Amino acid sequence: MIPACLGLVPFGVVCGVGAAGAGASWWSALGLSAIVFSGAAQILAVQLLAAGAPVAVIVLTCFVAGLRFLMYSAAMAPLLRPLPARAQQALAFLLTDQAFAAAVRRFERDGDPHAAARHYFGGGFALWMFWQATNLAGYFAGSMIPASWSLDFAVPLCFIALVAPQFRSRNAIVAAAVAGVAVLALAWLPMRLNLIAAGTFGIVAGTVADFASTRRTAR
Repeated sequence: MIPACLGLVPFGVVCGVGAAGAGASWWSALGLSAIVFSGAAQILAVQLLAAGAPVAVIVLTCFVAGLRFLMYSAAMAPLLRPLPARAQQALAFLLTDQAFAAAVRRFERDGDPHAAARHYFGGGFALWMFWQATNLAGYFAGSMIPASWSLDFAVPLCFIALVAPQFRSRNAIVAAAVAGVAVLALAWLPMRLNLIAAGTFGIVAGTVADFASTRRTAR
């Protein structure tokens, strides 16, 4: 998992810098990264907190940002079924893009689900620990980095790196296009509700496109 951990460095540092910029204490920033364990959700939560958004809006926005984990969970559920419920819950907390990619390959290759689960736990825990370290480094380095460096540019770059690989099908492109247009068209909504609305529109558009393509294939 070393390459995956190293890949977290810029994103984790940006999250820590964002927390410091929002005025959070170091233990608040660490608590957010330890409990949420999601770069996209952390950045959104910090920005919304700084803007004074209600807690309900923050939770719903982060929920929309993490909807991709529903697909990961559906793929992992049959593989984790032989494990005790508590083990399944612990592994679910460590589910990330990188851990999912590594775990699926191991489960498919290893005939022992318990051994594969131990591998998954080790990889996920390594990512979690490294994520805390990079967030703390970003938090304390944030006060030493001049504002003129404008490190905020790294945030959209990180999102592009996460989202771009998903544009492999027409349905994904349709969903992204609809969500992109909606988030700009609804920018007038207060408390950044355009993020929730755009995410909902994107999901609906992607679902409709998938349904239409399935019907065409059936014909």
